[in-house]
Amino acid sequence: MNAAPIALTLGDPCGIGPEITLRAWAARNAAGLSPFVALGDVAAYTQSAQALGLDIPVAAVADMGEGATRFAQALPVLPLRNAVSNRPGHPDPANAPAILESIERAVTLTRAGEASCVATCPIAKSALYEAGFRHPGHTEFLASLAAAPGEAPPRSVMMIWSEGLAVVPVTIHIALADVPGALTRELIVETARIVDRDLRERFGVSSPRIAVAGLNPHAGEAGAMGREEIAIVAPAIAELRAAGIDTRGPFPADTMFHARARAGYDAALCMYHDQALIPIKTIAFDDGVNVTLGLPFLRVSPDHGTAFDIAGKGIARADSLIAALRLGSRLAAQARSAA
Repeated sequence: MNAAPIALTLGDPCGIGPEITLRAWAARNAAGLSPFVALGDVAAYTQSAQALGLDIPVAAVADMGEGATRFAQALPVLPLRNAVSNRPGHPDPANAPAILESIERAVTLTRAGEASCVATCPIAKSALYEAGFRHPGHTEFLASLAAAPGEAPPRSVMMIWSEGLAVVPVTIHIALADVPGALTRELIVETARIVDRDLRERFGVSSPRIAVAGLNPHAGEAGAMGREEIAIVAPAIAELRAAGIDTRGPFPADTMFHARARAGYDAALCMYHDQALIPIKTIAFDDGVNVTLGLPFLRVSPDHGTAFDIAGKGIARADSLIAALRLGSRLAAQARSAA
Protein backbone atom coordinates (compact mmCIF):
# COMPACT_ATOMS: atom_id res chain seq x y z
CA MET A 1 0.00 0.00 0.00
CA ASN A 2 1.36 3.40 -0.96
CA ALA A 3 1.97 5.96 1.77
CA ALA A 4 -0.49 8.83 2.04
CA PRO A 5 0.86 12.17 0.76
CA ILE A 6 1.90 15.00 3.04
CA ALA A 7 -0.59 17.84 3.57
CA LEU A 8 1.27 21.13 2.98
CA THR A 9 -0.48 24.20 4.34
CA LEU A 10 -0.87 27.55 2.64
CA GLY A 11 1.06 29.64 5.18
CA ASP A 12 0.82 33.37 4.60
CA PRO A 13 0.31 33.69 0.83
CA CYS A 14 1.88 37.16 0.84
CA GLY A 15 5.16 35.72 2.08
CA ILE A 16 7.52 33.25 0.44
CA GLY A 17 5.25 30.24 1.06
CA PRO A 18 3.92 30.06 -2.53
CA GLU A 19 7.40 30.35 -4.01
CA ILE A 20 9.04 27.72 -1.82
CA THR A 21 6.06 25.39 -2.41
CA LEU A 22 6.49 25.75 -6.17
CA ARG A 23 10.26 25.35 -5.96
CA ALA A 24 9.96 22.28 -3.73
CA TRP A 25 7.67 20.64 -6.29
CA ALA A 26 10.08 21.55 -9.10
CA ALA A 27 12.90 19.86 -7.13
CA ARG A 28 10.81 16.78 -6.32
CA ASN A 29 12.86 14.34 -8.39
CA ALA A 30 16.32 15.70 -7.59
CA ALA A 31 15.45 15.92 -3.88
CA GLY A 32 13.74 12.53 -3.78
CA LEU A 33 10.51 13.96 -2.40
CA SER A 34 7.46 11.83 -1.73
CA PRO A 35 4.12 13.25 -2.89
CA PHE A 36 2.68 16.26 -1.11
CA VAL A 37 -0.52 18.18 -1.72
CA ALA A 38 -0.78 21.94 -1.22
CA LEU A 39 -3.90 23.11 0.61
CA GLY A 40 -4.50 26.50 -0.95
CA ASP A 41 -5.74 28.31 -4.02
CA VAL A 42 -5.03 27.11 -7.56
CA ALA A 43 -5.19 30.61 -9.05
CA ALA A 44 -2.83 32.02 -6.42
CA TYR A 45 -0.17 29.35 -7.05
CA THR A 46 -0.59 29.72 -10.81
CA GLN A 47 -0.20 33.51 -10.58
CA SER A 48 2.86 33.11 -8.37
CA ALA A 49 4.47 30.72 -10.85
CA GLN A 50 3.82 33.09 -13.75
CA ALA A 51 5.08 36.14 -11.85
CA LEU A 52 8.28 34.29 -10.88
CA GLY A 53 8.83 32.96 -14.41
CA LEU A 54 8.49 29.36 -13.26
CA ASP A 55 7.10 26.90 -15.79
CA ILE A 56 5.23 24.80 -13.23
CA PRO A 57 1.79 23.32 -13.90
CA VAL A 58 -0.75 23.55 -11.09
CA ALA A 59 -3.75 21.23 -10.84
CA ALA A 60 -6.83 21.28 -8.63
CA VAL A 61 -7.54 17.88 -7.03
CA ALA A 62 -10.62 16.54 -5.28
CA ASP A 63 -8.84 14.65 -2.51
CA MET A 64 -5.44 13.56 -1.24
CA GLY A 65 -5.51 10.33 -3.24
CA GLU A 66 -5.93 12.21 -6.50
CA GLY A 67 -3.19 14.58 -5.34
CA ALA A 68 -0.77 11.70 -4.95
CA THR A 69 -1.67 10.44 -8.43
CA ARG A 70 -1.24 13.85 -10.08
CA PHE A 71 1.95 14.76 -8.18
CA ALA A 72 4.36 13.60 -10.88
CA GLN A 73 2.80 15.86 -13.53
CA ALA A 74 1.69 18.97 -11.63
CA LEU A 75 1.66 20.65 -8.23
CA PRO A 76 -1.55 19.22 -6.78
CA VAL A 77 -3.70 21.75 -4.91
CA LEU A 78 -6.67 20.89 -2.72
CA PRO A 79 -8.77 24.06 -2.97
CA LEU A 80 -9.97 25.99 0.07
CA ARG A 81 -13.41 27.47 0.64
CA ASN A 82 -11.99 30.85 1.66
CA ALA A 83 -10.52 33.32 -0.82
CA VAL A 84 -6.79 34.00 -1.05
CA SER A 85 -5.06 37.26 -1.93
CA ASN A 86 -1.35 36.88 -2.65
CA ARG A 87 0.11 40.34 -3.01
CA PRO A 88 3.78 39.56 -2.25
CA GLY A 89 5.27 41.45 0.66
CA HIS A 90 1.96 42.93 1.82
CA PRO A 91 0.35 40.75 4.52
CA ASP A 92 -3.42 41.06 4.55
CA PRO A 93 -5.62 40.13 7.55
CA ALA A 94 -8.31 39.20 5.02
CA ASN A 95 -6.26 36.04 4.32
CA ALA A 96 -6.66 34.82 7.91
CA PRO A 97 -9.72 32.59 7.23
CA ALA A 98 -7.93 30.81 4.39
CA ILE A 99 -4.69 30.44 6.37
CA LEU A 100 -6.50 28.92 9.36
CA GLU A 101 -8.73 26.74 7.16
CA SER A 102 -5.63 25.31 5.51
CA ILE A 103 -4.09 24.38 8.87
CA GLU A 104 -7.31 22.93 10.25
CA ARG A 105 -7.89 20.85 7.13
CA ALA A 106 -4.33 19.53 7.11
CA VAL A 107 -4.72 18.36 10.70
CA THR A 108 -8.10 16.75 9.95
CA LEU A 109 -6.72 14.92 6.92
CA THR A 110 -3.67 13.71 8.83
CA ARG A 111 -5.64 12.50 11.82
CA ALA A 112 -7.99 10.66 9.45
CA GLY A 113 -5.04 8.90 7.76
CA GLU A 114 -5.65 10.59 4.40
CA ALA A 115 -2.38 12.51 4.85
CA SER A 116 0.75 11.11 6.45
CA CYS A 117 1.99 14.35 8.00
CA VAL A 118 1.22 18.05 8.38
CA ALA A 119 3.86 20.31 6.81
CA THR A 120 3.28 23.99 7.45
CA CYS A 121 4.45 26.98 5.46
CA PRO A 122 5.30 30.04 7.58
CA ILE A 123 2.58 32.32 8.93
CA ALA A 124 2.71 35.88 10.26
CA LYS A 125 0.99 36.00 13.64
CA SER A 126 0.62 39.78 13.46
CA ALA A 127 -1.70 39.52 10.44
CA LEU A 128 -3.72 36.80 12.16
CA TYR A 129 -3.99 38.81 15.37
CA GLU A 130 -5.57 41.65 13.40
CA ALA A 131 -8.22 39.20 12.28
CA GLY A 132 -8.95 38.02 15.82
CA PHE A 133 -6.58 35.05 16.17
CA ARG A 134 -6.16 34.37 19.89
CA HIS A 135 -3.45 31.71 20.07
CA PRO A 136 0.14 32.70 20.95
CA GLY A 137 1.44 31.08 17.78
CA HIS A 138 1.31 28.35 15.15
CA THR A 139 2.27 25.51 17.48
CA GLU A 140 -0.29 26.43 20.14
CA PHE A 141 -3.02 26.51 17.48
CA LEU A 142 -1.99 23.06 16.28
CA ALA A 143 -2.07 21.78 19.87
CA SER A 144 -5.59 23.17 20.30
CA LEU A 145 -6.69 21.26 17.19
CA ALA A 146 -5.33 18.07 18.75
CA ALA A 147 -7.51 18.40 21.84
CA ALA A 148 -10.94 16.81 22.19
CA PRO A 149 -13.78 19.21 23.08
CA GLY A 150 -13.50 20.27 26.69
CA GLU A 151 -9.98 18.85 27.09
CA ALA A 152 -6.75 20.77 27.60
CA PRO A 153 -4.41 20.82 24.58
CA PRO A 154 -1.49 18.38 24.76
CA ARG A 155 1.86 19.77 25.84
CA SER A 156 3.83 20.46 22.67
CA VAL A 157 7.58 20.89 22.34
CA MET A 158 9.52 22.63 19.58
CA MET A 159 12.53 20.78 18.21
CA ILE A 160 14.74 22.25 15.50
CA TRP A 161 16.33 19.30 13.75
CA SER A 162 19.10 18.81 11.23
CA GLU A 163 21.30 15.86 10.31
CA GLY A 164 24.08 17.24 12.49
CA LEU A 165 22.22 18.70 15.46
CA ALA A 166 18.80 18.67 17.15
CA VAL A 167 17.94 21.29 19.75
CA VAL A 168 14.97 21.89 22.04
CA PRO A 169 14.42 25.16 23.95
CA VAL A 170 12.68 24.68 27.30
CA THR A 171 11.39 28.26 27.28
CA ILE A 172 10.65 29.74 23.89
CA HIS A 173 9.08 33.05 22.89
CA ILE A 174 9.52 35.06 26.06
CA ALA A 175 11.81 37.94 26.97
CA LEU A 176 15.26 36.92 28.16
CA ALA A 177 14.63 38.77 31.43
CA ASP A 178 11.66 36.46 32.09
CA VAL A 179 13.51 33.18 31.53
CA PRO A 180 14.86 32.63 35.08
CA GLY A 181 11.40 33.07 36.55
CA ALA A 182 9.78 30.76 34.00
CA LEU A 183 12.35 28.00 34.35
CA THR A 184 11.30 25.24 36.75
CA ARG A 185 12.40 21.70 37.51
CA GLU A 186 8.95 20.47 36.46
CA LEU A 187 9.14 22.24 33.09
CA ILE A 188 12.57 20.77 32.32
CA VAL A 189 11.43 17.28 33.33
CA GLU A 190 8.22 17.45 31.30
CA THR A 191 10.04 18.74 28.22
CA ALA A 192 12.77 16.10 28.43
CA ARG A 193 10.22 13.32 28.85
CA ILE A 194 8.47 14.35 25.63
CA VAL A 195 11.80 14.60 23.80
CA ASP A 196 12.85 11.15 25.01
CA ARG A 197 9.52 9.59 24.05
CA ASP A 198 9.36 11.11 20.57
CA LEU A 199 12.99 10.32 19.80
CA ARG A 200 12.18 6.70 20.58
CA GLU A 201 8.77 6.43 18.95
CA ARG A 202 9.08 8.79 15.99
CA PHE A 203 12.78 8.97 15.21
CA GLY A 204 13.55 5.37 16.03
CA VAL A 205 16.36 6.19 18.47
CA SER A 206 16.43 3.20 20.80
CA SER A 207 18.37 4.86 23.63
CA PRO A 208 18.16 8.66 23.34
CA ARG A 209 20.94 10.73 24.89
CA ILE A 210 19.93 14.22 25.96
CA ALA A 211 22.54 16.85 26.82
CA VAL A 212 21.21 19.62 29.08
CA ALA A 213 22.61 23.13 28.98
CA GLY A 214 23.00 25.32 32.01
CA LEU A 215 21.31 28.70 32.11
CA ASN A 216 24.27 30.81 33.15
CA PRO A 217 27.80 31.24 31.77
CA HIS A 218 30.00 28.27 32.72
CA ALA A 219 26.80 26.53 33.89
CA GLY A 220 26.84 28.81 36.91
CA GLU A 221 30.45 28.10 37.94
CA ALA A 222 29.30 26.16 41.05
CA GLY A 223 26.97 28.99 42.05
CA ALA A 224 29.38 31.88 41.51
CA MET A 225 27.44 33.05 38.40
CA GLY A 226 23.94 32.03 39.40
CA ARG A 227 22.27 29.23 41.28
CA GLU A 228 19.68 28.03 38.76
CA GLU A 229 21.88 25.08 37.82
CA ILE A 230 22.09 24.00 41.47
CA ALA A 231 18.48 24.72 42.43
CA ILE A 232 16.60 23.82 39.23
CA VAL A 233 18.56 22.20 36.40
CA ALA A 234 20.62 19.59 38.29
CA PRO A 235 17.61 18.35 40.32
CA ALA A 236 15.64 17.98 37.07
CA ILE A 237 18.45 15.92 35.56
CA ALA A 238 18.60 13.74 38.68
CA GLU A 239 14.85 13.11 38.48
CA LEU A 240 15.08 12.21 34.82
CA ARG A 241 18.00 9.87 35.34
CA ALA A 242 16.14 8.15 38.17
CA ALA A 243 13.31 7.56 35.69
CA GLY A 244 15.72 5.89 33.25
CA ILE A 245 16.09 8.80 30.84
CA ASP A 246 19.67 9.36 29.73
CA THR A 247 20.18 13.05 30.51
CA ARG A 248 23.56 14.62 31.14
CA GLY A 249 24.67 18.03 32.38
CA PRO A 250 24.17 20.80 33.11
CA PHE A 251 26.86 21.76 30.61
CA PRO A 252 28.23 25.20 29.74
CA ALA A 253 26.40 26.11 26.54
CA ASP A 254 29.54 27.50 24.90
CA THR A 255 31.17 24.04 24.80
CA MET A 256 28.15 21.95 23.76
CA PHE A 257 27.97 22.51 20.04
CA HIS A 258 31.35 21.76 18.47
CA ALA A 259 31.58 18.56 16.43
CA ARG A 260 33.07 16.30 19.13
CA ALA A 261 30.49 17.40 21.68
CA ARG A 262 27.58 16.87 19.26
CA ALA A 263 28.71 13.29 18.69
CA GLY A 264 27.90 12.53 22.32
CA TYR A 265 24.16 13.21 22.31
CA ASP A 266 21.01 12.96 20.20
CA ALA A 267 19.37 16.21 21.30
CA ALA A 268 20.43 19.29 23.23
CA LEU A 269 17.96 20.63 25.79
CA CYS A 270 18.52 24.37 26.10
CA MET A 271 17.12 26.81 28.59
CA TYR A 272 15.98 29.58 26.25
CA HIS A 273 15.28 30.37 22.62
CA ASP A 274 18.57 31.80 21.36
CA GLN A 275 20.69 29.36 23.32
CA ALA A 276 19.13 26.64 21.15
CA LEU A 277 18.55 28.38 17.84
CA ILE A 278 21.81 30.28 17.38
CA PRO A 279 23.95 27.12 17.14
CA ILE A 280 21.61 25.20 14.86
CA LYS A 281 21.03 28.15 12.55
CA THR A 282 24.80 28.58 12.37
CA ILE A 283 25.33 24.93 11.54
CA ALA A 284 22.23 24.28 9.40
CA PHE A 285 20.75 27.63 8.39
CA ASP A 286 19.34 26.43 5.06
CA ASP A 287 18.15 22.95 5.98
CA GLY A 288 16.99 23.01 9.59
CA VAL A 289 13.49 21.68 10.25
CA ASN A 290 11.00 22.68 12.93
CA VAL A 291 9.43 19.51 14.32
CA THR A 292 6.60 19.70 16.86
CA LEU A 293 6.88 16.96 19.47
CA GLY A 294 4.09 15.88 21.79
CA LEU A 295 1.21 16.04 19.29
CA PRO A 296 -0.87 13.00 18.24
CA PHE A 297 0.07 13.68 14.62
CA LEU A 298 3.28 14.50 12.77
CA ARG A 299 4.05 18.15 12.06
CA VAL A 300 7.12 19.57 10.34
CA SER A 301 7.90 23.06 9.08
CA PRO A 302 10.74 25.12 7.64
CA ASP A 303 12.74 26.79 10.40
CA HIS A 304 12.30 30.29 8.93
CA GLY A 305 9.54 32.87 8.69
CA THR A 306 7.44 34.49 6.00
CA ALA A 307 10.30 36.69 4.67
CA PHE A 308 7.96 39.40 3.37
CA ASP A 309 11.00 41.47 2.40
CA ILE A 310 11.95 39.04 -0.38
CA ALA A 311 8.50 37.69 -1.27
CA GLY A 312 7.82 37.78 -5.00
CA LYS A 313 11.43 38.59 -5.91
CA GLY A 314 12.33 35.10 -7.07
CA ILE A 315 15.20 34.63 -4.64
CA ALA A 316 13.61 32.55 -1.88
CA ARG A 317 15.30 29.20 -1.23
CA ALA A 318 13.21 26.09 -0.69
CA ASP A 319 15.97 24.13 1.09
CA SER A 320 14.35 24.16 4.54
CA LEU A 321 10.93 23.21 3.19
CA ILE A 322 12.49 20.41 1.17
CA ALA A 323 14.29 19.18 4.30
CA ALA A 324 10.99 19.37 6.21
CA LEU A 325 9.15 17.36 3.57
CA ARG A 326 11.89 14.73 3.50
CA LEU A 327 11.91 14.46 7.30
CA GLY A 328 8.11 14.28 7.36
CA SER A 329 8.21 11.33 4.95
CA ARG A 330 10.93 9.67 7.01
CA LEU A 331 9.01 10.05 10.29
CA ALA A 332 5.80 8.84 8.67
CA ALA A 333 7.60 5.75 7.38
CA GLN A 334 9.02 5.15 10.85
CA ALA A 335 5.51 5.39 12.31
CA ARG A 336 4.17 2.87 9.77
CA SER A 337 6.95 0.41 10.49
CA ALA A 338 6.38 0.70 14.23
CA ALA A 339 2.62 0.16 13.95
